Amino acid sequence: MLDVNLKTQLKTYLANIRTPIELAAAADDSSKSREMMQLLSDIAALSDKVTIVHGDDDARRPSFLIRRIGTDVAVRFAGIPLGHEFTSLILALLQVGGHPPRLAPEMIEQIAALDGDYEFETYFSLTCQNCPDVVQALNVMSVVNPRIRHTAIEGGLFQDEVAARNILSVPAIFLNGEPFAQGRMEVEQILAKLDTGAGARTAAAIAAKDPFDVLVVGGGPAGASAAIYAARKGIRTGLVAERFGGQVLDTMAIENFISVQHTEGPKLAQQLEAHVDQYGVDMMNLQRAEKLVPARSPGGLHEVRLAGGATLKARTVILSTGARWRSMNVPGEDAYRNKGVTYCPHCDGPLFRGKRVAVIGGGNSGVEAAIDLAGLVAHVTLIEYAADLKADAVLQRKLASLPNVTVVTSALTTEVVGDGTRVTALHYKDRTTGAAHEIPLEGVFVQIGLVPNTEWLKDSIALTLHGEIEVDARGETSAAGIFAAGDVTTVPFKQIVIAMGEGSKASLSAFDYLIRLPAEVESAAA
Repeated sequence: MLDVNLKTQLKTYLANIRTPIELAAAADDSSKSREMMQLLSDIAALSDKVTIVHGDDDARRPSFLIRRIGTDVAVRFAGIPLGHEFTSLILALLQVGGHPPRLAPEMIEQIAALDGDYEFETYFSLTCQNCPDVVQALNVMSVVNPRIRHTAIEGGLFQDEVAARNILSVPAIFLNGEPFAQGRMEVEQILAKLDTGAGARTAAAIAAKDPFDVLVVGGGPAGASAAIYAARKGIRTGLVAERFGGQVLDTMAIENFISVQHTEGPKLAQQLEAHVDQYGVDMMNLQRAEKLVPARSPGGLHEVRLAGGATLKARTVILSTGARWRSMNVPGEDAYRNKGVTYCPHCDGPLFRGKRVAVIGGGNSGVEAAIDLAGLVAHVTLIEYAADLKADAVLQRKLASLPNVTVVTSALTTEVVGDGTRVTALHYKDRTTGAAHEIPLEGVFVQIGLVPNTEWLKDSIALTLHGEIEVDARGETSAAGIFAAGDVTTVPFKQIVIAMGEGSKASLSAFDYLIRLPAEVESAAA
């Protein structure tokens, strides 16, 4: 199953296993079971510390348990963890095999101290770029604390189970048989839900920090670039982000990042985080900014108040909070979010195999989504508000060649309809004739652009009517000592490479601002 190059790489990784492990397989006569057994055989052949045993009692087949021999330390995969989950498999093998996890000591202590028995199940798809974060987080938690047990389930392979649990978006997490969470999560977020005192402790630690010279708010490409450029100047730099990586984490393929012919969003986000960390930036992830209080006078301390209750202070602030997917704002959209309404065709497409879906939006993102989905679903209806599609011509030609795609232009989506449990239809109005139409379907993929994350800034700095931060050629905002960069600003063309350049420019401008402060003002701020 694994090619020669992959086996060579995997053998190098498996050399880090310290304690013997066994792969307990539950298989039947299906082709997928044979595929799984071939994968396990390939793995076992690469290390004398890995053995295969048969007869595992798990009801899901194919599935396998990775178990540290003679202990209760184990993780389970139901299905074949290839695609985006292959890294999850490698990490599980290493961590169950005694290789130390990359977690802070205090986090390991917090996981180990959790009292109770936790049976987690995570449903994933092999094309979901957010799923590995959840799978890897729960796997490592189960290795640290054996009272936490985790099964990662390939939703596309267990469709009956997915349907019975009404799962229409991944990752979907269940705890002790009940829904626990939906969407991308990291260890810190899971711990915060299990350990109710964790948030207060984190807020207290953040509030105790000394003022920063530069505080970057946002952890996407612009924020990472700004933090690196500031730290390289030798000044005290902090970065606070609700989700390090931002929209990059939701990007499947990146082919226009100059000098890198192809990469994927989650991989790029990991590289950005490692680069920022290399410079000793004080990173505070999973913290949402709630209010900005500019300094009363030039050179004073700005305040950034966080949702968790803490307040950070800084002599300069760089805002790079990015943007999020735009909603349709029609009846039924919120009610059926993750119940048929979704924003990630790569993540959730496999859950709609053989079904009817709609894609809302005729730009590049919408047309690319329709093309991708056409290979999975029974039929795609693409709905575009304008009279013509806005996607590149090459994408439109590809779309037109697909027999199971219908394009509807000059159409206004008016309602998402469901039965209380899941989506059953979409209503739209023909903008030319005014006629109302209904499309029976099971899924709606919304791809209509982005909205800047600036609601928390409305009373602090100047924003455009569209909510973008107004900046000048140096990245300066309307408030002295506060700068901004990336998709959240008025700078045109929302691209990764542009965001990085704008982040570095804003950081250099912030440094220039600091060194030009009068000595008496600088002393007072210190």
